[in-house]
Amino acid sequence: MVFERSAALLFCIVAVFQITVASPPTFNIDYKHDCFRKDGEVFRYISGSIHYNRIPRVYWKDRLLKMYMAGLNAIQTYIPWNFHELDPGHYDFSGDRDVTHFLQLAQDLGLLVILRPGPYICGEWDMGGLPAWLLKNKDVVLRSSDPDYIAAVDKWMGKLLPLIKPFLYQNGGPVITVQVENEYGSYFACDYNYLRHLTSLFRSHLGNEVVLFTTDGAGVSYLKCGSLQGLYATVDFGPGSNVTAAFSAQRYAEPHGPLVNSEFYTGWLDHWGEKHSLVSTAAIVKSLNEMLSLGANVNMYMFIGGTNFGYWNGANTKYAPQPTSYDYDAPLTEAGDLTDKYFAIRDVIKMYRKIPQGPVLPSTPKYAYGSVKMSQLTTITKAADILSFGGPVKTMYPLTFIELNQKFGYVLYRTTLPVDCSKPTPLSSPMNGVHDRAYVSMNGVASGILERNKVITTNITGKAGDQLDVLVENMGRINYGKEINDFKGLVSNLTLASQELRDWEVFSLSIDEAITEGLLWEGNPSLPFRSSILSPPAFYTGSFIIPDGIPDLPQDTYILFPGWKKGQVWINGFNLGRYWPDRGPQVTLFVPANILSTSASNNVTVLELEGAPCNPGPCTVEFTTMAVLNATVTSLSDQTRQLFRKEDLL
Repeated sequence: MVFERSAALLFCIVAVFQITVASPPTFNIDYKHDCFRKDGEVFRYISGSIHYNRIPRVYWKDRLLKMYMAGLNAIQTYIPWNFHELDPGHYDFSGDRDVTHFLQLAQDLGLLVILRPGPYICGEWDMGGLPAWLLKNKDVVLRSSDPDYIAAVDKWMGKLLPLIKPFLYQNGGPVITVQVENEYGSYFACDYNYLRHLTSLFRSHLGNEVVLFTTDGAGVSYLKCGSLQGLYATVDFGPGSNVTAAFSAQRYAEPHGPLVNSEFYTGWLDHWGEKHSLVSTAAIVKSLNEMLSLGANVNMYMFIGGTNFGYWNGANTKYAPQPTSYDYDAPLTEAGDLTDKYFAIRDVIKMYRKIPQGPVLPSTPKYAYGSVKMSQLTTITKAADILSFGGPVKTMYPLTFIELNQKFGYVLYRTTLPVDCSKPTPLSSPMNGVHDRAYVSMNGVASGILERNKVITTNITGKAGDQLDVLVENMGRINYGKEINDFKGLVSNLTLASQELRDWEVFSLSIDEAITEGLLWEGNPSLPFRSSILSPPAFYTGSFIIPDGIPDLPQDTYILFPGWKKGQVWINGFNLGRYWPDRGPQVTLFVPANILSTSASNNVTVLELEGAPCNPGPCTVEFTTMAVLNATVTSLSDQTRQLFRKEDLL
């Protein structure tokens, strides 16, 4: 009897082993039945976009859980190349850049992953995710078969894709599909050999089983250059579109297979100087319900937008940079808060699949820490030698950011007036060579502002030999269209009246490093304020204490800039991003709790570029519980853009 039981048990173990060995996880396309199949069963994903690079790592779990509780069975994310390879051959996959941890976390929470590793991603991200150092070859043709570009792509993908391979679904991971490139049909190059090369490259690293796909606008014209045999073609379109017509465009490239909207827009992007985009919940619910009733696979872009911390925002053409907030009017706010749109979408999903039981995680609490008094540290002009670690470069003509091996931030250009300018004399950028915004000072006194495409001349006065400083701000590289090879700095020379200026000193400014290392506080006492409509770019500092005896502190907050015009802000050395309440629409910046401290004083450093409100009264920044993303808009542009029309971004 014992022998029989043992034999039976052994038989069961062997049988289970054989089944396990014979049935590895599978995910593929069933062209006959127009669907995906997961482990042999018909499968449809209802997904949402989340960008790990726009959310602090400590909040990844919170955001993913909220997406899971909304009824999503998948998420979609980009991998921005420039976020991980800041310099050629130097890779960073740690901390907030730990994409494999993000993928594992998604799987642990029960979410599948639709991965979009580029190499180009767009995503309203600086240069569409391509690293700026690619521009060291001035003639490089990005997103093409250009040998220099291809060599860099091959090296990057040779690093990235082997990290991704263990996370493919057939290898026991969460990644069910992988996108090759992004909306290539909207790019001028239309280089099929480039797409073929990427396809072979992805296959060589990921294998032949993974489903590779493309995404393009829902029009036959886009699919002609964006689709390729061997890559499953999907489309993107927003609420209010003719769903039947949009999917008919997909059927042009894919007569059979699952219907897929890879970017169903729950909101839309913003630009400085344009109104905050708002998309009605009713329109989203209507279109989402229509697509799901057809059995379509849908990814909602964005489900949570997040934040363009630091300098990571992109820009569109005519040059229009995006703000720090990437709230996107999404179902989850920039801070991960629940909205009516979230619950309305959840109610639609309930009609088509069983959603998880239990309460949804609440919005994270916010705390108003109040006003913080600010005092001036020093000006950019006076601190140039401190901020430029390698010292100035002497050159006949201006150098660009890339020629200085600087990717982001600010560069100071200095020369002297060659002649007396006793009367206001035009300082001009006749070739529109200010990329993107320049703050002009004479002998340390603010004189004017030049701005790409908008203001190419300002008047100055002075004597021959007087010091002319031009601080140029990189406002974010173009991320979409044919102009993504976006050089920064003075990309062409300035003229004084009709005379070309020469003999420049160029300071590559390491402002982030200087703030982190506390260099601005060494030997720079507070300086007196000058009464002026426009003041030279200057640093201001203040601090506040969060009591450690109060439970649940620190909490998220928002920083407000009453009376300030435009600049950059750091808290405890962390670069929150740009503020520009003078132009709008964004007024407050999101401050995640993880950068705040209860064990030490919290330092606030502001680089105000145009004019701080510090004369005659005190100037402050204020921490509040409310986000302000749709305030008064001041713009020099007469351009109007429509929701969901990517042609408007070219």
